[in-house]
Amino acid sequence: MSSDNDYEKLTKEEREARDKADREREVAEQAALPYRWKQELGEVDITVPVPKGTRARDLVVVIQKKKLSVGLKGQEKIMEGELCKEIKLEDSTWTLEDQQSLLIHLEKLNKQQWWDNILTHHPKIDTRKIQPENSKLSDLDGETRGMVEKMMFDNQQKQMGKPTSDELKKMEALKKFQAAHPELDFSNAKIS
Repeated sequence: MSSDNDYEKLTKEEREARDKADREREVAEQAALPYRWKQELGEVDITVPVPKGTRARDLVVVIQKKKLSVGLKGQEKIMEGELCKEIKLEDSTWTLEDQQSLLIHLEKLNKQQWWDNILTHHPKIDTRKIQPENSKLSDLDGETRGMVEKMMFDNQQKQMGKPTSDELKKMEALKKFQAAHPELDFSNAKIS
């Protein structure tokens, strides 16, 4: 794949043509895999077709922090290798559905990062082209949620012509200082 710098030099039509070709290649590569997968920021779900009538005891599924192996007893593995990122082992599971589909749910360790692929030796997708579903504030970790809520509050305050949270903090600190030092005259002070 060419560098991003080369991409920026292309005309709009050339970019659209390259994007279309890249999408077609990506779709073909993903279709050739022995499984289908989808992801959200915090999790990955994999569907592996297995012969109709397969029972859970016929399967050999090994989920490790950085490895995944899936196969039928006594047969060659369907998929096996190193995961592209680490997972939370205790929150990752598998189940057999309708005796024909193995569903694997992997909980990402880093819930703020898209995966390029499932196994490191499999074709990658272009994560820059992912269109995430709208997320809820409750989906975010505490620190990120606090930062987003502060930004939303500050934006709302600005639209109403009111002080932002930082400006409110400065005003509160000044009031406390004035209360602690009534002997000082702040009437002509300009505070920015």
